[in-house]
Amino acid sequence: MNDDAKNPFGSTAVAERNVASTQVTRSGETASSAIAAQAKAMVESRYVMALKNPRNMDQVRQDLLKECRRPSFANNKSAWYVKPIGKGVEGLGIRFVEVALRCMRNVLCESIMVYADEEREIHRVIVTDLENNNTWPMDVAVSKTVERSKPSDDGSYISARKNSYGKMVYTVPANDDDLLNKRLALISKAMRTAGLRIIPGDLQDEAEEIIKAIRLDEAAKDPDAERKKIADAFASLNVKAVDLEAYLGHPLDGCTPAELVDLRGLYGALKDGEATWQTVMENKRSLEDQSAGDPSKFAGKPKTGAEALKEAATKKTGGASNAETKSEDGGLTVIDCIAKLASFSDPEKMAEWTDGNVPMPIRQDDRFVKAFKSRMDELKDASGKAKK
Repeated sequence: MNDDAKNPFGSTAVAERNVASTQVTRSGETASSAIAAQAKAMVESRYVMALKNPRNMDQVRQDLLKECRRPSFANNKSAWYVKPIGKGVEGLGIRFVEVALRCMRNVLCESIMVYADEEREIHRVIVTDLENNNTWPMDVAVSKTVERSKPSDDGSYISARKNSYGKMVYTVPANDDDLLNKRLALISKAMRTAGLRIIPGDLQDEAEEIIKAIRLDEAAKDPDAERKKIADAFASLNVKAVDLEAYLGHPLDGCTPAELVDLRGLYGALKDGEATWQTVMENKRSLEDQSAGDPSKFAGKPKTGAEALKEAATKKTGGASNAETKSEDGGLTVIDCIAKLASFSDPEKMAEWTDGNVPMPIRQDDRFVKAFKSRMDELKDASGKAKK
């Protein structure tokens, strides 16, 4: 019996399988090539359009400051906030960054998920200035858990701890809505941080002054109406009027316009997830304990917030009287970080070190921001001359 008789359909079946395999392989190669070509075309088109339509910084300044003068924008909770760290850490929020980048034009903001498993996600947030190819990437880790005051419906939980009030807090798996809110909040924070590095520092300073002035003017014109708006805003976060009075140390009707402005900034920090009311009150109690206790007891602790920055800027050099802004754990100071910048010869390594080692309060310090930008420009100029 010959081979064809043993397997009359064998050769045909093998040939068909080979043809099908070849078609699938070619189809996959065609699809991947098309996707790669599409991505390349999109990147090239963005840079080409940016070079054909360069920004005018004078026009950018006019457009941005015009937006900041609008009361509805200046009073937005996410335009400017106050975080309860020490005497308070102020900063421009995500709404300002969004408006500023739109006015600047030719800036690309991207968020890409680069890793995911059952416990966490990692998103890469990238902000790129297309005109000078200045890119700021940041990786954001999002854990798929949330903290609640009680376990899940079935009684299960991942871990438990006691908060400062002595109550149990349980870590439970996040549902889809919780995970979405957590993911978007963390991505917005990263985009704000990266975006502020693209926006010129002088524009940030002017915008912040305008926003504060408008808020103060609104509060001074009609303090009662502003007080009611702020009380209603905090009530939406389950912070009662009596809680605000405990924080202020006096009744709400005794608020000054400046206190109303600070409360508006604090509301923005709470609403955006930058802080919780619990951390606000804990910070207040720690400051009260510090002022009521023995001064020598707190002599070794670093000062933080606006008061420490002001003191560091006004005092002369020398000895212990030269107070300096430090990180929360008493580590690096602004002077340390600025001195470290001078040791870098590679702008990418300097940016990587800043992201991984410099605390956020120092990164938002005007002196560090100006020193960082100045050093970055020097390194880029040196790199450009070396290439030539």
